[in-house]
Amino acid sequence: MRDGRRTRRSARQSARAAIAPLCTGLLLMATSGCQSVAERLGVAFLYEPASLPEAQTRLDLAYRSDPAAHPEKHRLDLFLPDPALRDWPTLIFVHGGGWTAGDRTIEAAGASVIRNIGRFFASRGVGAAVISYRLMPEVGWRAQIEDVAAAMRFVREAVPAEGGDPDAIFLSGHSAGAWLAARTGFDPDVLERAGFPPASLCGLALVSGAAYDLGDEETYRVGASRDYFVARFDDGRPDWERAGSVVPLLRDALPPTLILYGSMESAQLQRQSELLFDRMRASGAPVEKLLLPRQTHQSIVLTLSRDDKQAGPAILELMQGARCS
Repeated sequence: MRDGRRTRRSARQSARAAIAPLCTGLLLMATSGCQSVAERLGVAFLYEPASLPEAQTRLDLAYRSDPAAHPEKHRLDLFLPDPALRDWPTLIFVHGGGWTAGDRTIEAAGASVIRNIGRFFASRGVGAAVISYRLMPEVGWRAQIEDVAAAMRFVREAVPAEGGDPDAIFLSGHSAGAWLAARTGFDPDVLERAGFPPASLCGLALVSGAAYDLGDEETYRVGASRDYFVARFDDGRPDWERAGSVVPLLRDALPPTLILYGSMESAQLQRQSELLFDRMRASGAPVEKLLLPRQTHQSIVLTLSRDDKQAGPAILELMQGARCS
């Protein structure tokens, strides 16, 4: 019996380890040839669907409705906690995909991975919004952070009618979505231009982020592709590395921030999370980090909506403990 349990455990570990090299990222699976094998492994061993009544779900809300609004990308889904609850905080989640791919509606082997994150948090007593945004090369990074800020304004204006606190907004994202969350949330000028009061942002949870410091030579030394980031951030301006980076925005008056990353992620991704943590701590900003054992860049997304893994509960704890100024 014991040998049987060891065999099954070994099989599960082998399957999890197989997920990472099969694709460059979970959110790219939808257009890649390795979709079927990697998705099925990930969903079978890591994904757990969260349950939420349909009455507590608002899908496909347009957060921009002006003539220039994108018919698909300027939309979000809002997930609401039990109607008996009042003055709950709201988490806004930004998907990853390398700035060029992905969407809140994407499915992996029939599982709605990003929307499931919203259902998970709403079923635990907080509001949650998962957003889409325009992708490169149709737009550049500056337009993408404007999209995130516009979604933040919309959510803040929408939640009071549902019972939420408009001044208790939290921002999170995975991979490129973590960069978008940080680059938007740490820049008060971007928030104010969008009509979102910076003081209403109570905290950030940055999961497996990249490009926090585009000029960090150590990140390239340990394996990051400079050409990859040049293609996404170099807009011809001499200061493009600094303008696109998060680190120059750091100061002591930032919302509490939780930086999460996996022990099985690439060296360059771990380097960026550790660098941001060290720089935030040096600047006096309130920051904590959480290294997730045996987690890959892809598995973190699948397990964000599980109580028995660290990431989701840690973000809930951040939301319970943080207070807006």
